[in-house]
Amino acid sequence: MENTESKIATLAGGCFWCTEAVFERVEGASKVIPGFTGGQIKNPAYREIISGRTGHAEAIEIHFNPEIISYKELLLIFFSTHDPTTLNRQQYDKGTQYRSAVFYHSEEQKQDAEAIVKELEDANVFEDPIVTEITQATVFYKAEAEHKEYYSNHRQQQYCQVIIDPKIKKLQQLFADKIKKAKI
Repeated sequence: MENTESKIATLAGGCFWCTEAVFERVEGASKVIPGFTGGQIKNPAYREIISGRTGHAEAIEIHFNPEIISYKELLLIFFSTHDPTTLNRQQYDKGTQYRSAVFYHSEEQKQDAEAIVKELEDANVFEDPIVTEITQATVFYKAEAEHKEYYSNHRQQQYCQVIIDPKIKKLQQLFADKIKKAKI
């Protein structure tokens, strides 16, 4: 198999435990890294992020093979597995660090994100308007090691069962053909 250069997508859809759990199950995503981006503080720690005063969002950096999954397909999964209509909030998590955001790495990614939002709005997929921020990617800071593969390592925790399990089920229902065969 030919080695195809991977691309990067950076997305924020609330708690990064949730978005990481979804995208680490997606075929073509070779690496999913939880972290922080979009703020002013250099090298922030999780304890600073959750204060809501850094300007950073909890986000994931997805390294993906565009020959297996396109950026637009990643965006469709993203918009289907979180609520892009709530400002600075996802379920119980509240604050700017939990905002919905697409951090684009190229003009093409920006245009794709804007086009997907327009398509979803035009189709009235959501009752309320999409408030997802679309902004240029800046420095991405990796989260501390204990946040990596959080869902996979803590599936019995109530947060994982109540908040993340339904997102995984939605992924399975809507995008069964995009799920890695080895992941459930």
